[in-house]
Amino acid sequence: MIDRSGDGSDDLLVGREADTDRLDAFLAELPRQGGSLTLVGEPGVGKTALLAAAVRRAESAGMRVLHAVGVQYRVQAGYGAVRQLLMSIPEISARAVDVPALAGALGVEQDTAPGQDGIAEAVVALAADLSRAAPVLLVLDDAQWLDRASAVVLGQVARRLPGTGAGLVCAVRLGEEGFFDHSGLPLHELGPLTEAASDELLRRRFPALASRVRRRLTAEAEGNPLALLELPAALTESQRRASQALPQRIPLPQRLQSTFASRITPLPPATRHLLLVAALEGSGNLMIVRRAVAGRCSLKHLAPAERMQLVRVDDASGRLAFRHSLIRSAVVDLSTSDQRRSVHRALAQAWIAVPEQRAWHLAQAAVDPDEQVAALLEEAADTSVRRGDGPNAVAALVRSAELSPEGAGYARRLAKAAYVGANLTGDVRDVPRLLEDARHAAPDADSLAVAVAAALYLLNSYGDIDTAHRLLSGAIALQPEPYDLADATFQEALSTLLMVCVHSGRRELWSDYDAAVARCGSVPDTLRLLRATFADPARARPADWDRLDTAIRALPGTSDPVRIVRIATAAAYGDRLGAMEEPLRLTARGGLTGENIFPAIQASFLWSSHAWFTGQWPELRQVTERGLRWCEELDYPLRSWTGTFVLGCVHAACGDHPAAHRLADQMDQWARSRRGHAVACYAAHVRTLAALSQGAFDEAYRHARTITPTGTFAPFAGHALWAILDQVEAAVRTGRREQAADHVTAARDAGLAAVSPRLAAVLLASAALAAKSDEEAVRGLGAALAVDGAERWPFDHARIQLYLGERLRRGKAPARARRHLAGAAETFGRLGAHPWTQRANTELRACGIPVLARTAPRGPALTPQQSQIARLAATGLTNKQIGQRLLLSPRTVSTHLHQLFPKLGVTSRAALRDALEQLDQPEGR
Repeated sequence: MIDRSGDGSDDLLVGREADTDRLDAFLAELPRQGGSLTLVGEPGVGKTALLAAAVRRAESAGMRVLHAVGVQYRVQAGYGAVRQLLMSIPEISARAVDVPALAGALGVEQDTAPGQDGIAEAVVALAADLSRAAPVLLVLDDAQWLDRASAVVLGQVARRLPGTGAGLVCAVRLGEEGFFDHSGLPLHELGPLTEAASDELLRRRFPALASRVRRRLTAEAEGNPLALLELPAALTESQRRASQALPQRIPLPQRLQSTFASRITPLPPATRHLLLVAALEGSGNLMIVRRAVAGRCSLKHLAPAERMQLVRVDDASGRLAFRHSLIRSAVVDLSTSDQRRSVHRALAQAWIAVPEQRAWHLAQAAVDPDEQVAALLEEAADTSVRRGDGPNAVAALVRSAELSPEGAGYARRLAKAAYVGANLTGDVRDVPRLLEDARHAAPDADSLAVAVAAALYLLNSYGDIDTAHRLLSGAIALQPEPYDLADATFQEALSTLLMVCVHSGRRELWSDYDAAVARCGSVPDTLRLLRATFADPARARPADWDRLDTAIRALPGTSDPVRIVRIATAAAYGDRLGAMEEPLRLTARGGLTGENIFPAIQASFLWSSHAWFTGQWPELRQVTERGLRWCEELDYPLRSWTGTFVLGCVHAACGDHPAAHRLADQMDQWARSRRGHAVACYAAHVRTLAALSQGAFDEAYRHARTITPTGTFAPFAGHALWAILDQVEAAVRTGRREQAADHVTAARDAGLAAVSPRLAAVLLASAALAAKSDEEAVRGLGAALAVDGAERWPFDHARIQLYLGERLRRGKAPARARRHLAGAAETFGRLGAHPWTQRANTELRACGIPVLARTAPRGPALTPQQSQIARLAATGLTNKQIGQRLLLSPRTVSTHLHQLFPKLGVTSRAALRDALEQLDQPEGR
């Protein structure tokens, strides 16, 4: 695919490296061997662009290029293409007319009729003769539309060129009947662009497109370059920026429509009707298609479309598939609105046993408001929400609102679409527009759905915790009692209120939530678990953790991303995310398609929290940074702080303290103005870890107390469970042994030792740090290391090894200390936790063990990601290639390189290899 740069200079082939390599190989062999090559592919896939690239390469290599183009609807012009080919260069046309066999074909001599074999032989002889001076390349575009006589002649020419030093390359459209016979010729099929190449092409040509719009267009185009370049033209400027929702079906611009319509309009009326039914049915279910066309035509009328390769029928599965989605779009665009409504009515009848499908087709057939259809479509939307299909649910609710006869119903359904979109698809920026439309329709409507949507918008976009709380608690209080938890909107209101309270971290805000729950006959398990094990895990009971384990075991096979994320959130502080790793990964990967992106963000950061504790730090960086990019693109600042926290922890542990403090400053600044205690705790924890890594224990203790006062677990301070070891170490190192012991006692009184093996090990280690005697400390630290599976949390495990080694060394047991210190140094080194590695090595030296290998870089430390980038750049990879390997943008790679050059004392990529080799030298050399 050729992409012209903005200044109109050289054309750039995007995503066609393998195809241009094949052309280059053909051209390289042409002077010695000659021959032919046929490019085949779908309309719009870029055959003409690749031929243009071949022409440029051939001309730059000194070849003479003759070219011709087949033209549709002019196929009866005898020898028209041969004439066009031979007369494309004046000096060659002059020689051609002197050849008797060609003079007649060129129309110079009317009485000469050598026959097609003679003309083919003459063309081959002329090409061979010309190639003695310079290689000759014949180029045919749209060979399927060559006139009959030319097609026969040039087909023979293509077969006779090997050994002449001349070559022929042509492009043929797949599925198009014509006279040019390319059977037996060397073929190269031009496939669709990859998703990455499609995205790159859109970024280059339409840099202002919003990311979600790019993803939608990429999916619509299915790798067709012409579609990628033309579909944006069908969108308004606000749709391109994603400030306005995209249509359910993007109409084809004229150029695309004409490209595909030319293959559809010649079909018989019955075939076109069948294709329209199949296009609007969408799933390819032939049984449904047969029902919908009964009495008008039958499946036998598919034959002309199959012969033209517009559709494929899988006899084994009974499914019909359009060869390309643009063919389906062209079929629909060529129909009238009345025809489409008629087909939707027939499909609704065919799907009568499946309410969701029936509702959709009835809605598409409707012209006037219809409450019955609107209600059916709202039920279909609820089904889609439970299935995790956010885009379909939002589309159903918006259409349901349009079909609502009354303003109040319209307003409620639009508001519901707003909060479903914010919770699933990442459409938080659409919320104000939908709510404004709802208010215009029903200014006096008092809707719980409106309150939920507005609260979600305020919470996620602005972090306005107090206003969101006031809106929700007020709207819930107005509902008739007893509260109806069968109402999905009421459940969503409670869920949103719970998360508002969690982010506030303030006891006074929880009273309204607890009062509302008390008025409910029953509470969904996700809400009960979130309240118990996430909001205030220090006060959760054993039965709560048992219920959580039961819910986790029931998750396999669950398709609802919201439920997966909520159960995982409830599991986070209890160290149970490992049991949910696969569902979280699947949910996180779902964001790559642009659907259900809000749960994907949450799942990414939940998995990253698990990866922080389990030492999967390189992948953690990639997943977290991808999630943070989504937050920035979709305007979800509140949700970004969980990812920012985890990334800050890794920076702090690895010794990149400026980066850690920068992230903590960002979180502090946001939390301070919004009274968001939960985010303030994230910032405090990052600062605590950074201070511990630097040996600044007083500072670490001061920051740790922001999370919870030492010796107690403040209500609704769930994050305190992740900071126990940090707070106890900071207290002990600053002479506050009694406060440290009180903190351990508070944790044990809360039953935290029984919550997870990690917490059991952490509490044993914390008690040992606070012990009065070294003997008691050594015994406790040994017990912590012996906890079953403790090594699954390598950073905590290595810290406990370090503490034990320190105590053993001071207790005059250097031999025993060495084993634990060496294990700690090895784990810290593998994680890239350079300050902690240095601490372990310092202790090893004090034990009399020389540490030869440097485990920390000289000067300022490279982060693990900077080290990866530096080493890849040193091998000669470009920023783009490095980015593809590490799932980073080329710009991010460039930024990291500019940051690490001064650390290594170099000014260019060429000096990287020597600098890295010097960095890896053993100490003292």
